[in-house]
Amino acid sequence: MTSTDTWKKMDQWTWREFAALLALEFVFVIFVIKFAVQSLYEQWLSNTLYSGTLTGLTIAIVLLLGIYLVALRPQKLSWTEVGLKGFPAKDWWRIVLWTLMLIVLSVGAVYLTSLLGNTVDNSKTESLKQSVTVFTILIGVVSAGIVSPIYEEIFYRGFIFRWLRTRVSMSWAIVISSLIFTAAHYPTMNAMPVNFISGVVLAWTYERTGSVVPGMIVHGVFNTIAVLLTALG
Repeated sequence: MTSTDTWKKMDQWTWREFAALLALEFVFVIFVIKFAVQSLYEQWLSNTLYSGTLTGLTIAIVLLLGIYLVALRPQKLSWTEVGLKGFPAKDWWRIVLWTLMLIVLSVGAVYLTSLLGNTVDNSKTESLKQSVTVFTILIGVVSAGIVSPIYEEIFYRGFIFRWLRTRVSMSWAIVISSLIFTAAHYPTMNAMPVNFISGVVLAWTYERTGSVVPGMIVHGVFNTIAVLLTALG
Protein backbone atom coordinates (compact mmCIF):
# COMPACT_ATOMS: atom_id res chain seq x y z
CA MET A 1 0.00 0.00 0.00
CA THR A 2 1.51 3.35 -1.00
CA SER A 3 1.46 6.35 1.28
CA THR A 4 -0.86 8.02 -1.23
CA ASP A 5 -3.45 5.28 -0.76
CA THR A 6 -3.15 4.89 3.01
CA TRP A 7 -5.73 7.57 3.78
CA LYS A 8 -8.32 5.57 1.82
CA LYS A 9 -7.84 2.46 3.95
CA MET A 10 -7.59 3.58 7.56
CA ASP A 11 -7.91 6.46 10.00
CA GLN A 12 -7.75 6.93 13.76
CA TRP A 13 -11.36 8.08 14.24
CA THR A 14 -14.51 6.34 15.44
CA TRP A 15 -18.25 6.95 15.15
CA ARG A 16 -17.97 9.44 18.02
CA GLU A 17 -15.94 11.96 16.06
CA PHE A 18 -18.15 11.54 12.99
CA ALA A 19 -21.37 11.96 14.99
CA ALA A 20 -19.98 14.91 16.96
CA LEU A 21 -18.99 16.82 13.82
CA LEU A 22 -22.29 16.05 12.08
CA ALA A 23 -24.09 17.37 15.16
CA LEU A 24 -21.93 20.47 15.08
CA GLU A 25 -23.01 21.11 11.48
CA PHE A 26 -26.66 20.04 11.54
CA VAL A 27 -27.58 21.23 15.00
CA PHE A 28 -25.33 24.08 16.04
CA VAL A 29 -24.49 25.60 12.64
CA ILE A 30 -27.91 25.26 11.02
CA PHE A 31 -30.15 26.08 13.99
CA VAL A 32 -27.95 28.41 16.01
CA ILE A 33 -25.75 30.21 13.50
CA LYS A 34 -27.86 30.20 10.32
CA PHE A 35 -31.02 31.25 12.11
CA ALA A 36 -30.34 32.90 15.46
CA VAL A 37 -26.87 34.38 14.90
CA GLN A 38 -27.50 35.44 11.30
CA SER A 39 -30.68 37.24 12.40
CA LEU A 40 -28.61 39.20 14.89
CA TYR A 41 -26.07 40.03 12.17
CA GLU A 42 -28.87 41.23 9.89
CA GLN A 43 -30.27 43.49 12.61
CA TRP A 44 -26.80 44.81 13.32
CA LEU A 45 -25.64 45.37 9.72
CA SER A 46 -29.00 45.90 7.94
CA ASN A 47 -27.54 44.27 4.82
CA THR A 48 -28.00 40.65 3.79
CA LEU A 49 -24.71 40.54 1.85
CA TYR A 50 -22.69 41.73 4.83
CA SER A 51 -24.60 39.61 7.35
CA GLY A 52 -24.38 36.55 5.10
CA THR A 53 -20.64 37.06 4.67
CA LEU A 54 -20.13 37.40 8.42
CA THR A 55 -22.29 34.31 8.96
CA GLY A 56 -20.12 32.37 6.53
CA LEU A 57 -16.97 33.47 8.35
CA THR A 58 -18.52 32.41 11.67
CA ILE A 59 -19.40 28.99 10.25
CA ALA A 60 -15.86 28.62 8.90
CA ILE A 61 -14.35 29.33 12.32
CA VAL A 62 -16.77 26.99 14.12
CA LEU A 63 -16.30 24.03 11.75
CA LEU A 64 -12.51 24.37 11.55
CA LEU A 65 -12.32 24.61 15.34
CA GLY A 66 -14.56 21.55 15.48
CA ILE A 67 -12.23 19.60 13.20
CA TYR A 68 -9.25 20.61 15.32
CA LEU A 69 -10.79 19.99 18.75
CA VAL A 70 -12.73 16.83 17.89
CA ALA A 71 -10.71 15.04 15.19
CA LEU A 72 -7.12 16.29 15.35
CA ARG A 73 -6.05 17.51 18.78
CA PRO A 74 -7.23 14.50 20.85
CA GLN A 75 -5.28 12.15 18.56
CA LYS A 76 -2.33 14.55 18.21
CA LEU A 77 -2.83 14.61 14.45
CA SER A 78 -1.79 17.29 11.99
CA TRP A 79 -3.94 19.00 9.37
CA THR A 80 -2.44 16.70 6.74
CA GLU A 81 -4.81 14.01 8.11
CA VAL A 82 -7.71 15.96 6.63
CA GLY A 83 -5.98 16.42 3.30
CA LEU A 84 -4.30 19.79 3.85
CA LYS A 85 -1.12 18.99 1.94
CA GLY A 86 0.55 19.46 -1.41
CA PHE A 87 -0.19 17.65 -4.63
CA PRO A 88 1.84 16.69 -7.72
CA ALA A 89 2.28 19.34 -10.42
CA LYS A 90 0.88 16.85 -12.96
CA ASP A 91 -2.54 17.26 -11.34
CA TRP A 92 -2.89 20.85 -12.56
CA TRP A 93 -4.32 19.75 -15.90
CA ARG A 94 -6.85 17.63 -14.00
CA ILE A 95 -7.81 20.65 -11.91
CA VAL A 96 -8.64 22.55 -15.11
CA LEU A 97 -10.62 19.55 -16.39
CA TRP A 98 -12.56 19.12 -13.14
CA THR A 99 -13.35 22.85 -13.04
CA LEU A 100 -14.73 22.75 -16.57
CA MET A 101 -16.69 19.60 -15.73
CA LEU A 102 -18.22 21.25 -12.68
CA ILE A 103 -19.17 24.33 -14.69
CA VAL A 104 -20.78 22.34 -17.51
CA LEU A 105 -22.73 20.02 -15.19
CA SER A 106 -23.86 22.91 -13.00
CA VAL A 107 -25.02 24.97 -15.98
CA GLY A 108 -27.08 21.96 -17.06
CA ALA A 109 -28.56 21.65 -13.56
CA VAL A 110 -29.37 25.37 -13.42
CA TYR A 111 -31.07 25.15 -16.83
CA LEU A 112 -33.20 22.20 -15.77
CA THR A 113 -34.02 23.92 -12.49
CA SER A 114 -35.05 27.08 -14.33
CA LEU A 115 -37.52 25.06 -16.41
CA LEU A 116 -39.28 24.28 -13.14
CA GLY A 117 -39.48 27.99 -12.37
CA ASN A 118 -36.71 28.05 -9.78
CA THR A 119 -33.42 29.93 -9.61
CA VAL A 120 -30.28 29.32 -7.59
CA ASP A 121 -30.19 32.73 -5.94
CA ASN A 122 -29.87 33.16 -2.20
CA SER A 123 -30.03 36.19 0.07
CA LYS A 124 -26.40 37.11 -0.53
CA THR A 125 -26.63 36.95 -4.32
CA GLU A 126 -29.89 38.88 -4.29
CA SER A 127 -28.25 41.56 -2.17
CA LEU A 128 -25.23 41.64 -4.46
CA LYS A 129 -27.48 42.18 -7.48
CA GLN A 130 -29.13 45.13 -5.77
CA SER A 131 -25.85 46.90 -5.00
CA VAL A 132 -23.09 46.06 -7.48
CA THR A 133 -19.89 47.89 -6.62
CA VAL A 134 -16.23 46.93 -6.62
CA PHE A 135 -16.46 46.56 -2.84
CA THR A 136 -19.51 44.27 -2.84
CA ILE A 137 -18.03 42.14 -5.64
CA LEU A 138 -14.79 41.85 -3.64
CA ILE A 139 -16.76 40.77 -0.56
CA GLY A 140 -18.59 38.17 -2.64
CA VAL A 141 -15.37 36.80 -4.12
CA VAL A 142 -13.59 36.62 -0.76
CA SER A 143 -16.58 34.96 0.91
CA ALA A 144 -17.57 32.49 -1.82
CA GLY A 145 -14.27 32.11 -3.65
CA ILE A 146 -11.84 31.88 -0.73
CA VAL A 147 -13.43 31.38 2.70
CA SER A 148 -16.09 28.82 1.73
CA PRO A 149 -13.78 26.58 -0.37
CA ILE A 150 -11.17 26.43 2.39
CA TYR A 151 -13.37 25.32 5.26
CA GLU A 152 -15.84 23.28 3.19
CA GLU A 153 -13.12 21.21 1.53
CA ILE A 154 -11.41 20.50 4.85
CA PHE A 155 -14.68 19.63 6.61
CA TYR A 156 -16.72 17.83 3.92
CA ARG A 157 -14.00 16.21 1.87
CA GLY A 158 -11.01 16.14 4.24
CA PHE A 159 -12.97 14.66 7.13
CA ILE A 160 -16.48 13.56 6.09
CA PHE A 161 -15.53 11.97 2.76
CA ARG A 162 -12.33 10.47 4.14
CA TRP A 163 -14.14 8.98 7.15
CA LEU A 164 -16.70 7.37 4.85
CA ARG A 165 -14.03 6.29 2.33
CA THR A 166 -12.31 4.08 4.90
CA ARG A 167 -15.58 2.33 5.79
CA VAL A 168 -17.67 2.01 2.62
CA SER A 169 -16.96 1.79 -1.09
CA MET A 170 -15.66 4.80 -3.00
CA SER A 171 -18.99 5.24 -4.79
CA TRP A 172 -21.02 5.24 -1.61
CA ALA A 173 -18.54 7.56 0.09
CA ILE A 174 -18.93 10.05 -2.77
CA VAL A 175 -22.73 9.82 -2.79
CA ILE A 176 -23.21 10.00 1.00
CA SER A 177 -20.72 12.82 1.50
CA SER A 178 -22.34 14.74 -1.38
CA LEU A 179 -25.78 14.30 0.17
CA ILE A 180 -24.43 15.56 3.50
CA PHE A 181 -22.81 18.52 1.72
CA THR A 182 -26.11 19.27 -0.04
CA ALA A 183 -28.20 19.03 3.13
CA ALA A 184 -25.78 21.37 4.91
CA HIS A 185 -26.75 24.14 2.48
CA TYR A 186 -30.32 24.20 3.81
CA PRO A 187 -32.43 26.35 3.51
CA THR A 188 -31.23 27.26 -0.01
CA MET A 189 -33.40 24.51 -1.47
CA ASN A 190 -33.31 25.54 -5.13
CA ALA A 191 -29.50 25.38 -5.24
CA MET A 192 -29.34 21.80 -3.98
CA PRO A 193 -28.92 20.12 -7.41
CA VAL A 194 -25.82 22.24 -8.03
CA ASN A 195 -24.60 21.55 -4.49
CA PHE A 196 -24.91 17.80 -5.00
CA ILE A 197 -23.06 17.93 -8.33
CA SER A 198 -20.36 20.03 -6.68
CA GLY A 199 -20.07 17.51 -3.86
CA VAL A 200 -19.57 14.65 -6.33
CA VAL A 201 -16.94 16.45 -8.42
CA LEU A 202 -15.05 17.74 -5.38
CA ALA A 203 -15.08 14.34 -3.64
CA TRP A 204 -13.72 12.79 -6.85
CA THR A 205 -11.02 15.48 -6.90
CA TYR A 206 -9.93 14.47 -3.39
CA GLU A 207 -10.16 10.79 -4.31
CA ARG A 208 -7.73 11.24 -7.19
CA THR A 209 -5.24 13.61 -5.54
CA GLY A 210 -5.33 12.76 -1.82
CA SER A 211 -5.26 16.49 -1.10
CA VAL A 212 -8.06 18.98 -0.43
CA VAL A 213 -6.07 21.80 -2.06
CA PRO A 214 -7.06 20.92 -5.65
CA GLY A 215 -10.68 20.84 -4.50
CA MET A 216 -10.23 24.26 -2.93
CA ILE A 217 -8.96 25.58 -6.26
CA VAL A 218 -11.80 24.01 -8.28
CA HIS A 219 -14.35 25.14 -5.70
CA GLY A 220 -12.89 28.64 -5.49
CA VAL A 221 -12.74 29.21 -9.25
CA PHE A 222 -16.29 27.91 -9.70
CA ASN A 223 -17.69 30.10 -6.92
CA THR A 224 -15.78 33.14 -8.12
CA ILE A 225 -17.18 32.75 -11.63
CA ALA A 226 -20.67 32.41 -10.13
CA VAL A 227 -20.21 35.63 -8.13
CA LEU A 228 -18.95 37.55 -11.16
CA LEU A 229 -21.81 36.29 -13.35
CA THR A 230 -24.29 37.26 -10.63
CA ALA A 231 -22.83 40.73 -10.28
CA LEU A 232 -22.30 41.47 -13.97
CA GLY A 233 -25.16 39.48 -15.48
